[in-house]
Amino acid sequence: MHRAAARLPPPGPGPLRRAAAAWPRRALCGEAPALVRASGPGVARRLRGQAGVRPGFLSGPEEAALGRELEPQLRRRRYQFDHWDGAIHGFRETEIAQWSEESQEILQRVRGTAFLPGMSPLSLVHVLDLDKSGYIKPHVDSVKFCGCTIAGLSLLSSSVMRLVSEQNPEDWMDLLLPRRSLYILRGPARYEFTHEILKDEESFFDGQKIPRERRISVICRNLPVPPAPS
Repeated sequence: MHRAAARLPPPGPGPLRRAAAAWPRRALCGEAPALVRASGPGVARRLRGQAGVRPGFLSGPEEAALGRELEPQLRRRRYQFDHWDGAIHGFRETEIAQWSEESQEILQRVRGTAFLPGMSPLSLVHVLDLDKSGYIKPHVDSVKFCGCTIAGLSLLSSSVMRLVSEQNPEDWMDLLLPRRSLYILRGPARYEFTHEILKDEESFFDGQKIPRERRISVICRNLPVPPAPS
């Protein structure tokens, strides 16, 4: 489901870092402004409304309910340290179509928040369990398998997601994904930027360490648009 891309090192001292420090934080998709850092005002404008984080989307009891449902299925799988397209390291995953009533209500809230009217969600929900040492390399989800919007719940641990322009690697945006938050990628953030989850040792946001523990993401996507008839 992914297209791997070259890895960009974390922004260090220099023009990019200074530009990011100088650019005021912006609220995207309704999230708290402090959760987003961009390399410059052009990137922030380009991705306004296209990449964002909703902190506190899940309550503690809701996170626990999802965990109780997921753990029995995840325990039957081993962590893998390779992936068929090289995009993920230290993970186990599954896809789920049938959920409990409580979890289904949560997922309906995700879809209602992330998907525009008329969008058809994929029936299978992707569940990705990252080991503490695991990470997701830069990639773009294949257009063959999903449409214009990706929405993911972050369980058990906070993490940092990095978006990097495929045309200009100096254009980037970091999203802080707090535990129990919802992130949304759509449009240019979905098609024109790679996204990745940083390794624990690289997990910094705005100069502060964001410790990475085991992380479960519950990801909803919409159906791809069928090709136009020839």
